[in-house]
Amino acid sequence: MAKAVIMTVDDEPDVLNAVERDLRNHFRSDYRIMKAGSARQALETTRRLKERDQSVALFLVDERMPMMSGTEFLVEARRLHPDARRVLLTAYADTQAAIAGINNVGLDYYLMKPWDPPEEHLYPVLDDLLGDWSAHYRPPFGGVRVAGTSWSPACHDVKDFLSRNQVPYRWIDLETDAATRTLAEELSPGLAKLPIIFFPDGTPLLEPDMAELAERIGLQTKAQSPFYDLIIVGGGPSGLAASVYSASEGLRTLLLDTEVPGGQAGTSSSIENYLGFPSGISGMDLARRATSQARRFGAEVVSPRRVASIAVRDPYRIVTLDDGTELSCFAVLISTGMAVRKLEGPGIDALVGAGVFYGAALSEATSAAGRHVGVVGGGNSAGQAVLMLARHAERVHVLVRGDDLRRSMSSYLVDRIEASTNIEVLTNTRVAGVHGERMLERVEVCTTVDDGAQQHTTLPITHLFVFIGTAPHSEVVSGLVATDKRGFVLTGTDLLRNGSRPPGWPLDRDPFLLETSVPGIFAAGDIRAGSTKRVASAIGEGSAAVGMIHRYLESV
Repeated sequence: MAKAVIMTVDDEPDVLNAVERDLRNHFRSDYRIMKAGSARQALETTRRLKERDQSVALFLVDERMPMMSGTEFLVEARRLHPDARRVLLTAYADTQAAIAGINNVGLDYYLMKPWDPPEEHLYPVLDDLLGDWSAHYRPPFGGVRVAGTSWSPACHDVKDFLSRNQVPYRWIDLETDAATRTLAEELSPGLAKLPIIFFPDGTPLLEPDMAELAERIGLQTKAQSPFYDLIIVGGGPSGLAASVYSASEGLRTLLLDTEVPGGQAGTSSSIENYLGFPSGISGMDLARRATSQARRFGAEVVSPRRVASIAVRDPYRIVTLDDGTELSCFAVLISTGMAVRKLEGPGIDALVGAGVFYGAALSEATSAAGRHVGVVGGGNSAGQAVLMLARHAERVHVLVRGDDLRRSMSSYLVDRIEASTNIEVLTNTRVAGVHGERMLERVEVCTTVDDGAQQHTTLPITHLFVFIGTAPHSEVVSGLVATDKRGFVLTGTDLLRNGSRPPGWPLDRDPFLLETSVPGIFAAGDIRAGSTKRVASAIGEGSAAVGMIHRYLESV
């Protein structure tokens, strides 16, 4: 951990060097001693220290300096490091300035020149001030810091991205942290670009896109080769399982995901009915373990990277990425899963990311502490989110269109929800609209009562999490492979009509069980028509697909 800083500032080199020498002799084992020959230079150094989240314990500053006096410097420095102790070094004639500084900048002490011997006139004073400072000092967080506002959708997206990639970070709310806000306004005038991400080396990144952020935190964002045996599009449970088995069996494997490996399952706070984990496992941990396992076997995992199109140029399948890069392969597995359906209603779109969230949004759970939150939906994902949020929120309102939660949610989840004292289930209820200026303040709901009448109620919900069904992510293969009316990809026997193979099928065999209407393109998991939409079955399909891909590759 970096030592806290003692900074001395004086425009006279001889005096500056003498002060630095005395400070080093007494304090260097516990503090980092820094010096500056002008107030302007010191202020720039102070800004850099703030960017790196390095603490300043004490400023020892000469009063009489050109361009900016010591008192004027301390006014600016206090905005960036408000907890640092402030000491003015003065001549006899500057006594009034020192007294004024006590009133104007909260000066802790002033010392007269000369201070010799330091054992009598310098060290006792500074020891006392630093002892008081260290009693209240809390070491800074040494990792990534995200500075922004809670009502910014872009800030929410960055926090969610870092959380799902399990990158430790500290959230700094600029509405409450005046010192960081001062620095943020210098980097982004008017706070026009948020969030600002500060890395451990102090370099800031303003309002980044996810690909840029991914590169900075060390994720692989580009494929290393132009050709693979298998390219997997989508990093949910089925895609991750396929990447593990494919790479472990020697296939050159590339996994591409538009966001973070794990898919919707990766946002689940706890998967409690997954085989082999009697205490449950979070979707995030399951995704992390699977991703590490795939990489250990040699698979490349690239994210965030969107696939723009897939084409057939026999014997190859061509995957074109959003940046125009073309990758060739023998086989493709589509495991793009599904997306949460958008909630309709007045005011909702304007507050997405500012109180309205799709999915569990684990990064927002702690910000819901002591508040009323709402969960829309009655499936297992919603139930897991309800129980997780109930550990933080004052009250959780579960809004369900149906008349019985047990119709769509596993009994073990319903039992725990019913046993909780701070969870309220509202059946036959839908969201009629949301209200709030910059962020969500309240939610209007409409409940159908026994006589069929509509009863409107306003709830003080400040965080609304939406789980209202899904739509398939099949855009990338739309028009290329056969799908059902809802857009789910047809495979295997579902492609056969009266015993006949799908139109245009070129091979003298039926499609494999997980093969689409285009040979060499396979589908697994939630994107596939007829899948059971469960984590375990998705993993099973991804694993099974690899065996069929091997059989296909034997004929290429």
